[in-house]
Amino acid sequence: MTQTHIPRAADWRTRIDAAFAAQGMMRTMRAALTDAAPGMVEIAAPIRTETGQHHGFAHAGLTFTLGDTAAGLAAQTLMGPEDGVMTVEMKINLMAPGDGDRLRAVGRVERAGRRLTVVRADVFADADGRDPVQVATLLGTMMTMTGKN
Repeated sequence: MTQTHIPRAADWRTRIDAAFAAQGMMRTMRAALTDAAPGMVEIAAPIRTETGQHHGFAHAGLTFTLGDTAAGLAAQTLMGPEDGVMTVEMKINLMAPGDGDRLRAVGRVERAGRRLTVVRADVFADADGRDPVQVATLLGTMMTMTGKN
């Protein structure tokens, strides 16, 4: 079932761009916000030595951070003009090594409530010449931060 999400703030995209730009972790990981729509945000980051683990794959911390941020910003697309979000809890299922050129996280709102929003993110490893490989799925809850845009 596909949901149609209606943003509560007319300037939702400007707010998403600003929230993404304000995150030092995203700059550290060289991440880019690659797509956004009401209830959905996509973020990608290169797999680099600095964000890898000892076998040469993307570190699970990179996977989690991209998924958490994409899901949180997806929730943010539906917040009111004065409100923000913060992660209350997030579960990750790692399904394959992060092997490729970049990781790409697609965050989506599963259910938007007044105080709590249920989100998910699917994280993929992309490489030239092959289909994306799903690396992880995250499922979590975002809390509305009233007056904390």
